[in-house]
Amino acid sequence: MHGGDIYRNQVTLDFSVNINPLGMPESVRQALRDAVEDCTCYPDERQEALRAAIGAWEGVPSDWVLCGNGASELFPAIVRGLRPKRILIPVPSFLGYEKAAKAWDADLRFYEMKAEKGFRLDEGILPLLTKDLSLVFLANPNNPVGNRIAPDLLEQVLVRCREQGIAVILDECFLGLTEQDGSRSYFPRLEEFPRLFVVSAFTKLFAIPGVRLGYLGCGDPQLRDIVEAQLPEWNLSVFAQRAGAAAVGERGYCRRSRSLIAQERAYLAEGLGRLGIQVYPSETNFLLFYTEVPLAKELLERGILIRDCENFRGLKKGYYRAAIRQRAEQDRLLAEIGAIICR
Repeated sequence: MHGGDIYRNQVTLDFSVNINPLGMPESVRQALRDAVEDCTCYPDERQEALRAAIGAWEGVPSDWVLCGNGASELFPAIVRGLRPKRILIPVPSFLGYEKAAKAWDADLRFYEMKAEKGFRLDEGILPLLTKDLSLVFLANPNNPVGNRIAPDLLEQVLVRCREQGIAVILDECFLGLTEQDGSRSYFPRLEEFPRLFVVSAFTKLFAIPGVRLGYLGCGDPQLRDIVEAQLPEWNLSVFAQRAGAAAVGERGYCRRSRSLIAQERAYLAEGLGRLGIQVYPSETNFLLFYTEVPLAKELLERGILIRDCENFRGLKKGYYRAAIRQRAEQDRLLAEIGAIICR
C-alpha cells in the first residue's frame, strides 16, 4: 500500500503523499485544460515534443529520453528488458523497486541500512557489487527517509558497477525538491556510465500525481531500445504530454518550491522534536519519524492521513512519514499530534 489513499478514508488533510506544497503551476493547469481539445486524436506515440522538452530540461539529447506512465511503469520495463539474474536493493526504500524486481524471476537481495546511521547508504554496500550481480536499485534522495547518498560514495558505487558490468537504476524523482537539485543529477553523465538508467518524474516536483508522467535517461542506444520495447504504444495521454511540456518552463516555480520546502521542513522537524518524536534528517519534501504512539490511526480519526511506514522492508511499527505542506497545515498536524501525545 502506498500513500494517498483518500478514496477509502475520510481525509481533510493528506500528509501521506510527497508532492510540492506550492501545488500545480498555473501553466500546467492551463495545458491540461487545453489538452481536452486533443482527446479526439491519438496522442503522439513518439512523444517528440515532450522528449525534446525533457532533453533540454536535463541537458541531454532527446533520443536519450524515454517516458512512462509514471516512474512506476519504467522500473518494471527496465527489469523485464534487462532480464537480470540477481538484483540488489538497499532498504528501506520505495516499495516499487521490490515489486518491479519480483515481476522477473531473479535472485533478490537486500542491503539493510541502519537506523543508528540515519538509514543512510554506507560503504558496506561496496563489497556486494561483484560480477555475479546484474542490477542494483539506488534512490537519491531515498524514500521514505529523504536523505541523499554521499556524493563520493555514489561515485564509488557507480564506478564499481561500471567495472563489474552491473546495471544501475538511479531514482532521482525527489532530487528536484532538494536545495542542490540538478547540480547532483547524473543525467548529464549518462555517457560515462553506459549501463546507468536515471529515472525521474513530474509527480512530486509539479504536484501532478494524477497525470502519471515519468521519464528515464540512458546513454546506450541498444539498452534504450530494449527497454522501449517493454512499453505499450500510446502509453502517455495527451494530458501527460501537454502537462510535461509546460512544466519544464517553470524554473522560477522550482526555485520558490525549494526555498519553501527547506523552510517548512525545518519548522516541522523542530515541532515534532519538541513533542519528543525522533525525526530523521531529510533533504527533500518529507520527514521520516518514529514514535511508539499509534499516530496513523489516531490522526485518521481526525481526518489527517500520514504514511504508516511499517510495511517498508527494514522498518517496523512506529515509523511514519509526513510530507512538507504549507505552514497552516503543518500547524494543524502538530496541534493534533500534540493533543494525542499529551492527553
